[in-house]
Amino acid sequence: MSQQSAYRHILKATSIFGSVQVFNILISLIRSKFIAVFTGVTGIGIIGLLTSVINTIWCFTNFGIETSAVKSISTVQENNQKLARETSILKRIAWMLGIFGSIIMIIFSPFLSKITFGNYEFTWAFILLSITLLFKQLTVSSIVVLQGLQKIKYLAKANLYGNLIGLLLSIPLYYFLGIDAIAPSIILSSIAAFIGAKFYENKLKINTVKLSNKEALTEGKKMLTLGFSLSFTGLLTTFSAYLLQIFITNVDDIVQVGLYTAGFTIINTYAGVIFTAMASDYYPRLTKVIKNNNLVKELVIQQSTFAVLILTPVIVIFLLFSPSIIRLLYSKEFLPIVPFVCWAILAVIIKSVSWSMGYVLLAKGDSKLFIKTSVFFNSIFLLMNVLGYFYYGLEGLGIVFLLYYFIHFFALKVIIRKKYDIQFEFAFYKLLISCFAICALAFICLKIENNYLKNVVLLILILFSTLYSIKELNQRIDFKTFFSKK
Repeated sequence: MSQQSAYRHILKATSIFGSVQVFNILISLIRSKFIAVFTGVTGIGIIGLLTSVINTIWCFTNFGIETSAVKSISTVQENNQKLARETSILKRIAWMLGIFGSIIMIIFSPFLSKITFGNYEFTWAFILLSITLLFKQLTVSSIVVLQGLQKIKYLAKANLYGNLIGLLLSIPLYYFLGIDAIAPSIILSSIAAFIGAKFYENKLKINTVKLSNKEALTEGKKMLTLGFSLSFTGLLTTFSAYLLQIFITNVDDIVQVGLYTAGFTIINTYAGVIFTAMASDYYPRLTKVIKNNNLVKELVIQQSTFAVLILTPVIVIFLLFSPSIIRLLYSKEFLPIVPFVCWAILAVIIKSVSWSMGYVLLAKGDSKLFIKTSVFFNSIFLLMNVLGYFYYGLEGLGIVFLLYYFIHFFALKVIIRKKYDIQFEFAFYKLLISCFAICALAFICLKIENNYLKNVVLLILILFSTLYSIKELNQRIDFKTFFSKK
């Protein structure tokens, strides 16, 4: 694939997920608004803690098949018989792991309630929420098939309709039940996500192979072995986030957890299209060429370049309108997170490059190295977050987020250069520094006391960053030819 074709493919995939992300942002906007209005900051905090517990147990019990199975599916997609068998193995394993996760959560529900909320009032909530682990696992098994086969349109639609159905089911609950609607809403959203993913997987009409549990475990051993390493690292990430929330609750209260949760939800939603496209399109393409380091290097540079150019104007726009975005997504109660999200959004541009490199370790299947780096990164991130919050509060978490991704970037840069002889060219560093400098300048302009002057300068930066990104992307894609063909 030529350089131009590669960039056009990335543009196409990102455009599809970008379109869906716009709708998902609208859905998130409506859901967040209802939750904020009917449950307040406390409700957001409770949702954040419950979700962290669910994600922690899920990472502990899912054996990382959401990543390892993508590689298994993508390598057999040309052979219908092997594809049918590999898919059937995945489905059987997903059922077993989903049930296992639900049982674990039920058994430990009193302990989870006590350690998370300091009492046993949420025991039944955790018991009810155990069903989400099964549906989450089944949803992932369908998503993995769509990812592995690179059915990006189906994948995008499954994501969109799953979220939409979940929203339509949740709104009446929050309206009538308020804070009591949290657990039922999470359950219904997990069911909706499963329905959306399963519907589009069924469109592929992949044959089913009858297998016993023993056969599935035996033949899926390779998938589970790699997946276990990934599961361990995923567990570290979610457990670190959970420990931080517990720390914030003990130092202050659940209201601060609600603000922290809202802040990261905004950051992840706002720039989520790039990272969704990476997981859904970039990673499967990377697995296909992973044995050729020259092709891997090309893919990493292409994905990183595209992400940096797309994110630059997005970040500058966010910095100007962050208070309005927060009020729109939540309410004026959440305005204290403005400094936090402004620092954190700066990190996203560095994060996009780090993730582009990080997927190389995943695609290589180097589980030992992946575990070592994950333990290191998560330990550093948790320690930095604790210190950042203790001394500087929510704004400290935003500063830490930026510093951490600089560390993450330089560490991964050294690892993939020494391990796989993959490194960026000077032209890319020049581009990255230029784009980050534009974002940093916009951040500095936030300190201008005269609002009129501040807004004028930021609007000029938005125009400049947008034109700069379009110019750089046009050199790689040739928009005129690309769109004329469309």
